[in-house]
Amino acid sequence: MDYKDLQVFISIAAQQNLGRASQQLHASPSTLSRRLARMEQEVGAILFKRDAQPLVLTPAGELFRQHAEQTLAAWDALRAAVNTEVSDMTGSITLYCSVTASYSFLADLLTRFRERYPKVDLRIHTGDAAESIPRVESGDADVVIAARPEQLSSGLTFKTITPSPLLFIAPRSLGTVPQITQAEIDWSTVPMVLSESGLARTRVNHWFDARGVKPHIYAQVSGNEAIVSMVALGVGVGVVPELVLHNSPMASRVRILNVQPELEPFAVGLCAQSQRLQEPLLQALWQTATR
Repeated sequence: MDYKDLQVFISIAAQQNLGRASQQLHASPSTLSRRLARMEQEVGAILFKRDAQPLVLTPAGELFRQHAEQTLAAWDALRAAVNTEVSDMTGSITLYCSVTASYSFLADLLTRFRERYPKVDLRIHTGDAAESIPRVESGDADVVIAARPEQLSSGLTFKTITPSPLLFIAPRSLGTVPQITQAEIDWSTVPMVLSESGLARTRVNHWFDARGVKPHIYAQVSGNEAIVSMVALGVGVGVVPELVLHNSPMASRVRILNVQPELEPFAVGLCAQSQRLQEPLLQALWQTATR
């Protein structure tokens, strides 16, 4: 068991719901459930009453919560004591990411970076996630937050921060897209809303090709956020990363389809040109992301 496990437990205890905790921690509910089961195995006791909604701590769980809070408080105090040095490093870093990534990762990463390197100028650009890797390859961005591509250029280095499942989503109303109410879905008739390009489009294309299906593409859009909006309007079925769905204001108007086999999840993280990682500013940001 490590400090991250304790943080996960504290979040679940505070949210009293795996779904809400998963949004806060940027991890799927199934991942949190597995971590919780592992913690219970190590402790040797049930920590939550699973049949209760919201989740309720057992007496053993309450004792473990106190232990987790005390341990994390001591760890924070130790880090504060040994990380009192503030760097005088100056310069600028250009970082590119999607709007969703800015909600999910940027605040925490930049808060920690600014605490240590207050004189470094951070220039943040946001846009289509599909543009992330090309931006760092061309040098338009020093570093990007992106999904790891299937084939990473030999000149790039990628640091994974978190996985994000790739989900099929449909309108909340069951009758809006009648093709998906059948016991055996004929995917060639389902109106699809897909991204114009990028990793998500590549993986969904492979999924359809493996089944010998030519998809009925209703719309192609730039950016995963727009897919959630269009699906919420009832025009068809879309495919988006879980992180995009959790951060969308339209999330309550769509539902996740249980499609098998599942699409390969994204690995989301930092990407930069390998030859530049020895530069002090990039090295500082890279190291901050690992803490």
